[in-house]
Amino acid sequence: MVVVILTACPAGLRGHLTRWLLELAPGVFCGRVSAKVRDQMWLRIVDMAKDGRALMVFSRRGDQGLDFR
Repeated sequence: MVVVILTACPAGLRGHLTRWLLELAPGVFCGRVSAKVRDQMWLRIVDMAKDGRALMVFSRRGDQGLDFR
């Protein structure tokens, strides 16, 4: 499971993320993708976010069961 939260990012980035994730609310995306797609998605988010902010939370094996970027 992947959750992405965008703040003050270009609209094009939001449109790009809707290819893989559902937009639950403006700037809040959720879905299930492979680790490879998730990592490529994060690279695109960093590249396109400009002056905005982005947070990605995803499931991972371990004590907490999740990780952040």
